[in-house]
Amino acid sequence: MPLPFAVHPFRPRLLDALKDYDRSRFIADLSAGLTVGVVALPLAMAFAIASGVKPEQGIFTAIIAGFLISALGGSNVQIGGPAGAFIVIVYGIVQRYGLTNLLISTAFAGLLLIAMGALRLGALVRYIPVTIIIGFTNGIAVLIGLSQVKDLLGLRIDKLPADFFAQIATLWQHADSFNPAALAVGLACLALVVVWPKSYTMPVGPVGLAARARRFASQVPGTVIALALATVATTVFALPLETIGTRFGGIPQSLPQLELPPFSWDSAKQLVIPTLTIALLGAIESLLCARVADNMIDAPRHDPNQELMAQGVANFVVPFFGGIPATGTIARTVTNVRSGATSPVAGIVHALTLLLVVLVAAPLAMNVPLAALAGILLFVAWNMGEWREFARLRQFSLPYRTTLVGTFVLTVAFDLTVAVEVGLVMACGFFIYRMSQQFRLEVPASVIAVPEGVYLRRLYGALFFGAVGKIEAVADALPPGTRCVVLEMHRLVSMDTSGLDALEQLHRVLHRQGIRLVLCDLNEQPLSLVQRSGFDAVLGRDNLHADLAGALAASAPPVAG
Repeated sequence: MPLPFAVHPFRPRLLDALKDYDRSRFIADLSAGLTVGVVALPLAMAFAIASGVKPEQGIFTAIIAGFLISALGGSNVQIGGPAGAFIVIVYGIVQRYGLTNLLISTAFAGLLLIAMGALRLGALVRYIPVTIIIGFTNGIAVLIGLSQVKDLLGLRIDKLPADFFAQIATLWQHADSFNPAALAVGLACLALVVVWPKSYTMPVGPVGLAARARRFASQVPGTVIALALATVATTVFALPLETIGTRFGGIPQSLPQLELPPFSWDSAKQLVIPTLTIALLGAIESLLCARVADNMIDAPRHDPNQELMAQGVANFVVPFFGGIPATGTIARTVTNVRSGATSPVAGIVHALTLLLVVLVAAPLAMNVPLAALAGILLFVAWNMGEWREFARLRQFSLPYRTTLVGTFVLTVAFDLTVAVEVGLVMACGFFIYRMSQQFRLEVPASVIAVPEGVYLRRLYGALFFGAVGKIEAVADALPPGTRCVVLEMHRLVSMDTSGLDALEQLHRVLHRQGIRLVLCDLNEQPLSLVQRSGFDAVLGRDNLHADLAGALAASAPPVAG
């Protein structure tokens, strides 16, 4: 039996990208994948630690999810893995529900993402207003920065709460445990990452020795340099800093083990909101990242539905290896593009690079100071936020400012789910208000001869539930002696059932007063609704005209014989 809806075909972009694939493209993808793998290593550890889980969980997520998203996704160059945007979400879920329920929520979110892609819902994510995206992104950036204060200052806090105000209170209560060495190392790493040469700022013309040196340095990520120097300094000078080894016992030098998380239906029923949050944020982040990548490459645009299905597969699989939520990552994707990637092969190489690092160099992470990772994450948080939008708020309307600031404050003070829900309600409310203000009834300026006793108005905009009050007020605005109301609807672009109901109510009120209602020059959508509802028969064929001239002629008073 055929399905009553069209299911999106599962066709990874990799299949198309490998057509006419040659040696030169493979070399470019290999170089890009190796570069992104090096960039991803410190970020994967930092994101995991900041999320309240072990560093290897971030690395395993980058390996498994990164491989699956590149191999099965709908973008040529997108890199997937743990993302900074998930830090606050994952940390809150771990604190409230525990690690096991985080894994279950992630797997359920993966199934939801697969369903969204299969049902062709990828394009719907684009309808989320930019004000909401900017608001919650900036809010998440603030929360990420706040979560790193503990390690940046070296404060001795066993468990930092997830709530914003509780975090501030806890940090203040433990301020006396401040470690100057931690602050120095963290700020030094932050400064180094900021000033380190970036590949996308390198000159393209003939350059001298200094510029060539900068270009060479830019090929090594600043995060890796900062992490390496901080680790060496901590080891050589025996700095009193908390490290990955002292907190987590290091990183396993082995492949992740497949393990099914214990499942309880009673606890799973409480994970609806966490699951929806992970799925929603993963969909938004991945498709935004893919759109950014599309604008940077000369290749077919991404397939949003295929991308969602790949994200879903990745998020369904990684929890069985202890992984955390994954999505498309803008920083690593941009690095991939700047490094010359041409196909998803680069993302696969990035995942294999991380796997090789774990198998060979995992013991080197023992002495990585957590303050250094905190400094790197502060840089990530700063780059994540679109802070200029706050300075530009005065240039926009009150609804824009209210939605953006409201989403930002709710993200910080409460959580992302509440912020997006309230933000969408505010955006919808403001949109309805603006659309209702666009609808109006006016006297046509070009019409000269209006028969006596005829009340003529031209409708503009959309007649929907937010604007029906203006139609309901027509009966009360009629001058004495009115015998016919003519509504010219050529400039009415659409009408919903509430608008139709308002016209039917107006017809009944006027009919009781002995006044005719005449409609003319209806566009296709309003006319179709009038005919399908049967209102044309109720109104009478003589009161429905194709143009204004015919309506005015039909409404003229009979000539005395």
